[in-house]
Amino acid sequence: MKYKKQYLYSKFERFWHWTQMLLVMLLTFTGFEIHGNFEIMGFENSVRIHSAAAWSFMGLAVVSIFWMIVSKQYLNFIPTTTKLKEQLQYYTSGIFKGRPHPLHKTLYNKLNPLQRIVYAGLLILIFPVQIITGIAYMYYHYPENPIDADGLLLAVNAHTIGAFMVVAFIIVHVYMTTTGHSVSANVKAMISGYEKEPDTENSPEETISKNQ
Repeated sequence: MKYKKQYLYSKFERFWHWTQMLLVMLLTFTGFEIHGNFEIMGFENSVRIHSAAAWSFMGLAVVSIFWMIVSKQYLNFIPTTTKLKEQLQYYTSGIFKGRPHPLHKTLYNKLNPLQRIVYAGLLILIFPVQIITGIAYMYYHYPENPIDADGLLLAVNAHTIGAFMVVAFIIVHVYMTTTGHSVSANVKAMISGYEKEPDTENSPEETISKNQ
């Protein structure tokens, strides 16, 4: 099959992706040490790094939201059921039989319908819960303790559950990077900005409209 290169990921998008990955890994690692699962850097150091990474993550989130609105890249994250059944069939059987991907990526259609649903869940539910409960936990441990301890247990439990969900996402995400036309194709695309796609024209129903 012939492939053509197309520029899908801007410099900022790639910076955002890799910086976010680093921050999430730092938050996950230090978070579980704070939780007492292991001891490598020490509790105090983990708290400092975790807090710094959390504020950096929130700052990056604000900048990236502004960029998504200006560049209209937010369109990639709007959930849709178009080709959802075909996508599920591809992941459960088609991919193991060498069948072509049901959708082809374009500038405003980088995520398949299943990915859109998952990312929407992260952006609308998991990340906001992690940020809100994290801030509550952070400020309770400051000397002034401005937050009532009665509600802290709920925040801690929600934050921990959210952390395990993020870990599950990371595992699935890493696996999904290997499902391109080659094992390293998706990673290379997020480094160079260019992705190889089958050199065929999409039918109208294969492309999720930019104006959706």
